Amino acid sequence: MASFSVVVGDPESGESYQLEADDQDANRFIGKSIGEEVDGNAVGLDGYTLEITGGSDDAGRPLNESVAGPNLKEVLMEGRQTGYRPEREGERRRITVRGREVSDAVAQINASIVERGSADVDELLGEGDDE
Repeated sequence: MASFSVVVGDPESGESYQLEADDQDANRFIGKSIGEEVDGNAVGLDGYTLEITGGSDDAGRPLNESVAGPNLKEVLMEGRQTGYRPEREGERRRITVRGREVSDAVAQINASIVERGSADVDELLGEGDDE
């Protein structure tokens, strides 16, 4: 069974939350691509909608939006991109990346909140201020 670490970014507050998706919840992410929306119930955010913004596999190779499918591919990169930061102007390098589609080989998924539910994120995750 698939298992993912899902990092959910909240654009309003600037906070990020690291959550786990196992078994059936993780299956909601499989087959989705970068830019697609997923129901927040998969990570305990009832009523929320999340957009997949990226991710990486267990070896640290990033998902690349320009590569179709879930497989590994070597891509010639130039300019600053996800997974590549050139050290000098005009530098190019061939980098191994994973395709934009989420598969069971992915270890971490990055997502952003696009639609909010009625409850606050901190309330749903049980991370309220205990003072």
